[in-house]
Amino acid sequence: MTKNIKVAAAQLSPVFLNKEKTVEKACEAILEAGENGANLIVFPEAFISGYPDWVWLIPNSKGADLNDLYLKLVENAVSVPDDSTKKLCKAAKTAGVNVVIGMHERNTETSNASLFNSLLFIDDKGLILGKHRKLIPTGGERLIWSQGDGSTLCSYDTSVGKIAGLICWENFMPLARNAIYEFGTQILVSPTWDKSPNWIQTMQHVAREGGLFVISTCMALKMDDIPDEYEFKKLYPEGREWINVGNSSIIAPNGKIIAGPLEAKEGILYADINLQDIIKAKRMFDVVGHYSRPNVFNFNINQPNKN
Repeated sequence: MTKNIKVAAAQLSPVFLNKEKTVEKACEAILEAGENGANLIVFPEAFISGYPDWVWLIPNSKGADLNDLYLKLVENAVSVPDDSTKKLCKAAKTAGVNVVIGMHERNTETSNASLFNSLLFIDDKGLILGKHRKLIPTGGERLIWSQGDGSTLCSYDTSVGKIAGLICWENFMPLARNAIYEFGTQILVSPTWDKSPNWIQTMQHVAREGGLFVISTCMALKMDDIPDEYEFKKLYPEGREWINVGNSSIIAPNGKIIAGPLEAKEGILYADINLQDIIKAKRMFDVVGHYSRPNVFNFNINQPNKN
């Protein structure tokens, strides 16, 4: 608990719907973070290979258009493991950095044709620790991603402490957050597509509620990042420059922002953290400790496929 740690939030744009080039960009960022002394780097939601923002633009009646985009998305999704994960693991090992990265993940255990919104966890030795599949997609996202289950809800012991992840609006789910706290999580990674001020306020609340560090990483994406071959670009308002300005941030257990928000630019945020701050934050309020009241409340996670 005495170790000082440097963490990083990679507010980067993917090479849109191009898995190979996006993975290359991620590996470059991992190596850069290692050179800058980072012990952990967190990438945005669906970084490999881009957030499917067309779900908010194209009506479901346009089946042919949606089919073509979905095919492209699946073709550029990740299987765990595959060549993409091998490259990421190699970069993590070379840099000596723990990595959490958002991705579209194929359901290789069955049809290999459905997708999950997933986080991949890699340690600083280049080993895959596991993955987390988003429990429920939000709104139009349900046309893209399947629902995860409790088997991927967990924390991982790493060289920087206990790490767990919740994706975007999963962080709004009180019971999902409680599960994270019950695991003894010290660093919560929260990759997201939400850039709003309300989101940052939520992240500050979660940090205070859980008495943990929060790394909220959002994708920075400009209109120019989407190739002109994709017709849905024409559905955005004329003159729009940014699709998502990011606003990534790193937050301490007392709820204070210690890095960011980074707005309307690509970049890697860094922050030095001390895990002892977690204990200090929990002196007055420890949600799963002295404040938990287990004689009043019962809590359980269904993990049917957990090994």
